Amino acid sequence: MTLERLGTGIGWRPEIADAVERMPGIDWVEVVAENTCPGHLPESLRRLRERGVTVVPHGVSLGLGGADRPDEDRLTALAERVAALGSPLVTEHIAFVRAGGPRTASPVLEAGHLLPVPRTRDALDVLCENIRIAQAALPVPLAVENIAALISWPGEEMTEGQFLYDLADRTGVRLLIDVANLHTNHVNRREDPAKALSELPVEAIAYVHVAGGFERDGVWHDSHAHPVPPAVLDILTGLASRVAPPGVLLERDENFPEPAELEREVAAIRAAVAAGSAAGGGQWEPSPAATTTAVPEATRQRVGLAQTAVLSSLVAGTPVPEGFDRVRMGVQARALAAKRADVVAKVAPELPEILGAGYRAAFLAYAQERPMAGGYRRDALEFAAALLRAGRPGGGASRRRLERWWLERAGAAPRRSPARRVLLRRG
Repeated sequence: MTLERLGTGIGWRPEIADAVERMPGIDWVEVVAENTCPGHLPESLRRLRERGVTVVPHGVSLGLGGADRPDEDRLTALAERVAALGSPLVTEHIAFVRAGGPRTASPVLEAGHLLPVPRTRDALDVLCENIRIAQAALPVPLAVENIAALISWPGEEMTEGQFLYDLADRTGVRLLIDVANLHTNHVNRREDPAKALSELPVEAIAYVHVAGGFERDGVWHDSHAHPVPPAVLDILTGLASRVAPPGVLLERDENFPEPAELEREVAAIRAAVAAGSAAGGGQWEPSPAATTTAVPEATRQRVGLAQTAVLSSLVAGTPVPEGFDRVRMGVQARALAAKRADVVAKVAPELPEILGAGYRAAFLAYAQERPMAGGYRRDALEFAAALLRAGRPGGGASRRRLERWWLERAGAAPRRSPARRVLLRRG
């Protein structure tokens, strides 16, 4: 099925909503699906839709690459957002975001971010079945995105291009190609972006993401908070020389510049596509491969055990699994903790206001001992409860504010731990 051409777009975020509405030449926008409420769409999105601007929901929490089948409630919620936004397609990621549970006889752990799946036959089988389940539950075509990675799995059996080709061939799913993520994997995993583009079915591309990042100590961080570097624009030009992408979109999630700077970045993206002088290509069609049989439970269990070991090492301090780079695993662990602290601060902005300069250190210390087991809102509540149980913050006014904030959202005052009571009596 041929998807409509989207044109040039930008990621819609509340912080730049006014600028996006005024920005010339924007054909479409993308919104984070989990940050939208079907019954209470922002007025800015309503106005854009009324002007004929296409809005595409971009999911971040399905975990299609995880060992478990997609959660029905999450799929239903995603379908509701598609309907509310009148979207022609919906997108997600080739990643796992949680692991553990009954299949692995371990607690469920949340990464709070996107983690790479191993490029193995087992992982591909699980991913293909999960995508078919998602496709059947969604009212519009699904496209899935390649992610940026700080770590590499040992014993991988395919390149990224081969993995994406087989995925699209077996499921018919469309691809959301993030050229910034190809650049990230080039720096962090020494993977050639030109080789990846030469191997994947470019005619299956639904659209393209472009974003910025930064390099520190030889590691590229896909921050979405920095200008798009020339190397990423070069990859975009290379892609456009092979096929005309139906849509190209600038992602910016924080550290937003002035509107004029965003407009210059969008213009640079247009120029990079034009420089590719793409001639297009034939319509790609998936082969009718006989791969619709259910994935054996043993396969899902192998994938689940491996992912649980990795995630537990990253967020719970268990040993690094054999074959992984310990330094890179440390970098990834710190990045996950920092991301968790940043998102909790956005979800519950009162917490850094109450705790002041001590918020970040306090949260990172909490995160070292308490892996995330639910969403960010639950994480914020549990962080506040942990502080209150420990008798923090010490200042009376700050403590009363924190306790009031917690009570308004959770209902009952958290009990102090026995150890804390003993310390109080001794004092």
